[in-house]
Order: sequence, then C-alpha cells, then structure tokens
Amino acid sequence: GIADTVTGRFDMICLHLVLLFRRLRSEEDRASEFSQAVFDLFFKDMDQSLRELGAGDLAVPKKIQKMGSLFYGLLASLSAALDAGDAAAVETVLIRNIYDDQPVPQSSLLAAYLLQQSELLAAQPVTTITAGQIYLERAA
Repeated sequence: GIADTVTGRFDMICLHLVLLFRRLRSEEDRASEFSQAVFDLFFKDMDQSLRELGAGDLAVPKKIQKMGSLFYGLLASLSAALDAGDAAAVETVLIRNIYDDQPVPQSSLLAAYLLQQSELLAAQPVTTITAGQIYLERAA
C-alpha cells in the first residue's frame, strides 16, 4: 500500500532503518559504530539519489536536512509505539507519517509486519546483524 515513488521508497527504507536502529540501540557499545556507519551511508546515498534526480548543489543540503528531520521524527514516534508493542499506536504513526493522515486498509497490515519484524530482529544476535546477515520474514 505504499506508492512506488521516490517518497514511498524513502518511507520504506526509513521504516526498515527504524527497525534496525531500535535493535542496535539495545547493544549500544558493540553496535554504535556500525549503526553510525549505516546512518552515514543512508544519507550519503540519499544525497547521491537527489543529485541523480536533478536536484542542484544548493538544494541538496536543504532536502537532506528535511529528510533527516522526517527520519528522526519517524524514529522517535515509531520506536515508542514498537517499544510498547502497541499495534494501534504503530498504525497511528504509520497513518500520520507514511499515509499522510489518510487511513488505508493496508496500514494495519504494515503495523503488524513491523511488530513481527521487530520481534524477529530482537531474537538475532547483534554480531549476526553487523555481519550483514539480517533475517526478516515476509508477512503472510
């Protein structure tokens, strides 16, 4: 239910990064360097993508700053809902941040998916994750 657009793709990447960063924060000492490297790579890639889409040198930093603000807002609100294990709260965050305040039937499915993936990541050793072996399952 996410549009196959630049914004939709950004949103989906952000949702999965929230899952990753939540998992890594629980083992901050061992994973902080890895987490920072992933974060830096993500925004470096966003910078490059904006340039490929035709954004000029002066516009890119402003767009990256806006993307960072959107990401941090999503990270904070979605993390709180996921930490509580509250499917309704996760869905509310999705409707507000991903679906532009428009309730859609897929929002509950995406909320369930995120909760499921969060549990799967929590069961994986951080060393496995930082080795690049993240296992997520497709929701039924």
